[in-house]
Amino acid sequence: MELAQVRLLVTDFAACYRFYADVLGLKPQSGATHGPYEKFSPHTGSAGIALQDRAMMAEVLAELGDTATGHRSLVVLRVDDLDAYCTTITSRGAALLHGPALMTDRMRVAHLKDPEGNLVELQEWLLLRG
Repeated sequence: MELAQVRLLVTDFAACYRFYADVLGLKPQSGATHGPYEKFSPHTGSAGIALQDRAMMAEVLAELGDTATGHRSLVVLRVDDLDAYCTTITSRGAALLHGPALMTDRMRVAHLKDPEGNLVELQEWLLLRG
């Protein structure tokens, strides 16, 4: 078994597309800026994040037509230099909720939300720095 992706169901596809591509700097697979589906990949690693229009999935599972409430996901991205990355993404319009700050003696983190309210955690693994 292999994890193919984490998929987020969103209602404002275009805003989320811009966030993951233009703010976080992830690479879109096809350039489908208005959906209903797009996969994003970091420059390294094999994991991916995908967006899917919530209305499209509601045609399959009717309960998804209800308005999403509460935090239902946390997307985690590892970066090499958390301070530099946070500087870059805030200059692109990201608003940090927390950090950069130590979470443990092995990791620094920062948190933000995408346009749909999904939490994004940025991690810098201190053990990799030597």
